[in-house]
Amino acid sequence: MVVLKGIPSLLSPELLFALAKMGHGDEIVLADANFPTSSICRCGPVEIRADGLSVPQLLESILKLLPLDTYEPNSVMVMDVVESDKAKGLQTPEVWQTFRSLLSQTGFREDLGKMERFAFYEQAKKAFAVVATGETALYGNIILRKGVIAPQEEH
Repeated sequence: MVVLKGIPSLLSPELLFALAKMGHGDEIVLADANFPTSSICRCGPVEIRADGLSVPQLLESILKLLPLDTYEPNSVMVMDVVESDKAKGLQTPEVWQTFRSLLSQTGFREDLGKMERFAFYEQAKKAFAVVATGETALYGNIILRKGVIAPQEEH
């Protein structure tokens, strides 16, 4: 737990360090409990553990600090529902509505970009960091691409 003014206390020092080191265009994955975080991180991304937290909890806290990329589309991406789950009636996971709500509170107006499962894994291998959470919702993974802070926003 971090005890600093203005910093959400559930963000660990490791996560804060990763967010600070990320540059424009770098991506961070908030991964659910089923995501192959350790396997993906063998390819390069920093692995950060946040096992007791949900993805929405982390997303809400991270969005207070991390600007999203506005220069390119799909600065926020989720893993699309696989065909076998669609056949069972799962079209839009409930957690996505939570993501949309949290994002809209920051002024984000794009829809969530959707990536096929294995394409999502490949994109995650290129991320700056992958945060393993305790999220149990199906399709509770999200990728955020860091944007810029304009000089007038620094105050």
